[in-house]
Amino acid sequence: MAFDKWDLRFIEMTRTIAGWASCFKPDRKMGAVIVRDKRILTTGYNGAPQGILPCVERGECLRVKLGIPSGTRAELCYAVHAEQNALVQAARMGVSVFGATLYVSYSPCAICAKLIINAGISRVVYERDYPDGFSRELLEEAGVLLEKYEEAQKV
Repeated sequence: MAFDKWDLRFIEMTRTIAGWASCFKPDRKMGAVIVRDKRILTTGYNGAPQGILPCVERGECLRVKLGIPSGTRAELCYAVHAEQNALVQAARMGVSVFGATLYVSYSPCAICAKLIINAGISRVVYERDYPDGFSRELLEEAGVLLEKYEEAQKV
């Protein structure tokens, strides 16, 4: 799969948005951009829900503190995933994401995959792999195109 200049632009935007994340662990800062017809619909980054103190302000990661391996027990984290925040923003603003492309830092977890499917997202482009094979199965079965954006495939 060859990616075009627009894919590069939106992937670069996920990198910028990831910098806004309130996650304590630098390697887990994630960004998401939902796009249709080369137009940005919404964005999201991972961080605590409104009114909840984020990990970065707590000075620790709950998941590290509890020894929870990546890809498991997603509910034991203060952060809302970047994809979830982008979808919630669309819902709050009354923006349909049906048929859109989601650009995201990591491949989605199973919880995000289910939301992506039900929201009608048709394509997901990500940079890094997240250890959740079940999410890939869900997206494939639902007909959502999942593409890894790799440096060698840049335009």
